[in-house]
Amino acid sequence: MGLGIMLPLYLLKYKKEVKKNPTKEQALKIKSVITQINEIVIESHKDGKITKNDVIVIKSMLEKVYSHLYNKYEEFRKILDSDPAGAPESPAFTEILKILFTEDDIDLLLHMNFGGKSVNDIASSASVPVESALARLEAMADKGVILHKDKGDERQYALLGTIPGLFEYPFMKGNTTSMHEKLALLWDEYKRDGQAGSFAGNPTPLMRVVPVKKSLDTRSTIYSYDEVTEIINNADYIALGGCACRISLKKCDKPTDVCILFGHIGRFLAERNFARRVDKSEALDALDRSEKAGLVHCSTNTKESAAVICNCCSCCCTILRGRLEFGFPNTFAPSRFTAFSESAKCIGCGTCVNKRCPAKAVELIEKKAVVDENRCIGCGLCVTGCKSSAMQLKDRKAASEIPANGKELVFSVLKEKGKLDAFMKNLKR
Repeated sequence: MGLGIMLPLYLLKYKKEVKKNPTKEQALKIKSVITQINEIVIESHKDGKITKNDVIVIKSMLEKVYSHLYNKYEEFRKILDSDPAGAPESPAFTEILKILFTEDDIDLLLHMNFGGKSVNDIASSASVPVESALARLEAMADKGVILHKDKGDERQYALLGTIPGLFEYPFMKGNTTSMHEKLALLWDEYKRDGQAGSFAGNPTPLMRVVPVKKSLDTRSTIYSYDEVTEIINNADYIALGGCACRISLKKCDKPTDVCILFGHIGRFLAERNFARRVDKSEALDALDRSEKAGLVHCSTNTKESAAVICNCCSCCCTILRGRLEFGFPNTFAPSRFTAFSESAKCIGCGTCVNKRCPAKAVELIEKKAVVDENRCIGCGLCVTGCKSSAMQLKDRKAASEIPANGKELVFSVLKEKGKLDAFMKNLKR
């Protein structure tokens, strides 16, 4: 067994170099060395120098050494970390990746990017047959762990970020298996272990609160991006799916079928049966049901081309929890409005305090509602729930600037987080 001990030790001489630069090129070098060692082992067995059991033990040791030197899941995590939402290192996330992806999947994913590539390009880069690559890509898209999008007659496949993407889509068909139950626990652990902070802006948030339409006062200047109904009216494709946050954590009984998706994301999810295409009237009905249930409208932090309207609760939803529970103020941008109470109209019923404000921004002082503007997120739920019309919205004194579109948002966030170069490098893969 001297050979069985010495060969893995020989392989470990690569450790220092690989730890400095753990790339797929280094992995290929290690694999080449392992192949050479395996050939030596086989010849030694043929010559009678080692037993068949020795061969099994040595090969097992070699694989363990290889895994120690090079972790393809970690390399993939680093790629995901270049996305605006990030993917910080965590044992929980490693487990998530191993549940969502096989090692063969990772071998393809390491040759993909966030922008999209054809199956021919991916197969060529990964040195696998096109038919094999297509089968794996389609299987991953059916699981909701990569994205497909059609550009003309060509179908392309792209990586998904952590949030939105890898967390939400696998849950949108329901939390029905032991795998989903395990994923739910791991994702919640991961959010506490770094993902919530990574998702938050530095300072520009990826998401923003949009007030309930019925709460807006015509005395204020109201733009189309301030009105949640206008986001729907301006959309060319709308899909309705399940709220992954409530489906996964199951902490409340508020409606789940109220996640509104637009554009190519909505189309992808509808085509893969994670959501269904709906018309504008059904999307507006989802808004009404959400408002009645006390859910907060949150959308992409842009003036145009929103990707989603999430209808969030404070007990389950990633967006609200990031700020209200985990303490990251830039997880989302409050709306351009803040609530106030007309004291003369307030009857002190406490509805705004106990049932409608998710941010705990309202308290009763001498039986009158008083709003803490620093805590208020401007959702308008207190206004629509007020029996005496005492609660109103007014312009926020220091409202944050809203990026014009998705491209401006993404580039701002990447630059602020120091990830722009890594993201651009990924797009060129």
